[in-house]
Amino acid sequence: MKKISIKKLANKITLIGYGLLVTGFTASCTSFLEEQVPQATLTQDQVKDPKYIDNVLISAYAGLVSIEDMNASFSLWNYDTRSDDAYVGGANFADGDVFHNLERGTGILTTDWNFSSIWTRFYNYLSRVSLSLDMLADADQSNITIQQRTGEMKFLRAYGHFQLKRLFKKIPFVTKPNMTEDDYNNLSNVEYTNDQGWQQIINDLQDAYAVLPVQQAEKGRPTKAAAAAFLAKVYLYKAYHQDDAASNRVTSISADDLQQVVNYTTLSIYTSAGYGLESDLHNNFRPEEQYENGKESIWAIQYSKNDGTTWGNLNFSNRLIVPCIPKVHDSGNDFYKPSHNLVDAYRTNVDGLPRLDDFAETDYAVGSAETVDPRLFVTVGMPGTPYMFNPGFMMETTTSTWSRSGGQYGYFVSLKQNVDPALTNRYLFNCDNQWASSMNRIVFRYADVLLMRAEALAQLGNTPEAIQLVNQVRTRAANMATSSVVANYPTKYGVHFMVRGYNGSYSKDEAMKIIKMERRLELAMESERFFDLVRWGDAATVINKFYSDEGRTMNFLDGAHFTADKNEYLPIPFEQMSASNGHYQQNCGQW
Repeated sequence: MKKISIKKLANKITLIGYGLLVTGFTASCTSFLEEQVPQATLTQDQVKDPKYIDNVLISAYAGLVSIEDMNASFSLWNYDTRSDDAYVGGANFADGDVFHNLERGTGILTTDWNFSSIWTRFYNYLSRVSLSLDMLADADQSNITIQQRTGEMKFLRAYGHFQLKRLFKKIPFVTKPNMTEDDYNNLSNVEYTNDQGWQQIINDLQDAYAVLPVQQAEKGRPTKAAAAAFLAKVYLYKAYHQDDAASNRVTSISADDLQQVVNYTTLSIYTSAGYGLESDLHNNFRPEEQYENGKESIWAIQYSKNDGTTWGNLNFSNRLIVPCIPKVHDSGNDFYKPSHNLVDAYRTNVDGLPRLDDFAETDYAVGSAETVDPRLFVTVGMPGTPYMFNPGFMMETTTSTWSRSGGQYGYFVSLKQNVDPALTNRYLFNCDNQWASSMNRIVFRYADVLLMRAEALAQLGNTPEAIQLVNQVRTRAANMATSSVVANYPTKYGVHFMVRGYNGSYSKDEAMKIIKMERRLELAMESERFFDLVRWGDAATVINKFYSDEGRTMNFLDGAHFTADKNEYLPIPFEQMSASNGHYQQNCGQW
């Protein structure tokens, strides 16, 4: 192995893709560059030309697809299994044991391989973005294409840092231009306070927002609305200050940051560009061309098929979520299993509202006389209903088909990441005996914008407008009872739908309870729940209650415990601490 300087690599770019490893992000096998057959080369002068610049930037975009994998998905579903929404699943507790330790909050080690894997993959991705930004910095800064492409790369850099910060809290930021090997080796993960770290991400996004266009010809490129939605999300995280170095507690809530959330969720930013709610929530999770990049999708990771590669640029990061279906998904892995707690959250009372404080002694099941929110059946595949809305694949509990563990992790299946088996070889593909699809993954959607705005307004005291925004989301859910992919479920499968909006006046605390529940119902199984609980400061309370409630039926949670001021974040991986030359500090919690 030898060190290769990013700056030296930049002198002549070979279009074969690139990614650098570990703390310096610059280690590469000696023969790697010599052994590759380049498709084309560009000199430093040529790469400055706007008509060639995309030949460099494409590697950064490709990293969103090619660097992640099923054990280190950039969607972070593997890490949302720490929440009350889902179990890890799989065959048994030894299947993905490091993730099962995480969901129980016990037995977690800094040497666990999954931490170093997701850390390294994100920094590999960031190395591509950094190299692209260095190339752009040498181009004509007055050219509008160069300005917009620079904005795109800063958006992508913000994405990498944001995901890492949600996972690890204390991270090094790769933002200095033309970084040398010494620069990389001397990075610190405590150069900034927690608050300042969020600001580094915001700085990139504000630069992007200033130059990105309202529309992009190519859907995978971020727009001005995408930058606005991203800014709103980061400001929302930043607003809940966690700057006590000895804890992960929320010490204060910033009104200034919340006002920025309000500013960047001004609805005209989105509606003027054509964004809005889909009539059916399920339309956001369909692979067919007429549904992908729909009006609710503000920015999505673009996967593809039939693009000249062996399998296409398919989504392999979700392949562990596919269940086992005889003669179709015989090799399904059955991870990311929706919890009983999540299913029960969709129950509604006689007013059509969530039963916020009503603990159920028995779990909801299809055929119950209880009323539920239609979003349940778009989110969770349940026994007694068809898998992926296809009556040819009815889910049941009489065999282990729908639970690879034989029921240990229940019989529920996540629907939002999966594709109708009838679409096999069109949008769903068996690749080396595991399944992948061409369906995009939405990162920011309009419903999330509405709920972020509602949360900021409620915290600032404007509860009437906050509740009105929640009701927009609930109105879509109510309409799904008669106009959606699950509209026939009451007559065919004996379920009962009832959803209505909120009426009356609410205090800030009451409004926040409503909004927190609505975020859970709307965004369930989209890898937001755990991170929401952490930023609110609710994680320990909610998750330990979940362990207590679920423990009556889910034996694998016996002895589970969420330790406050520790389990909110992953430990800095042992390999990174060892290779940091003493520049990294471990997260709190006595790892």
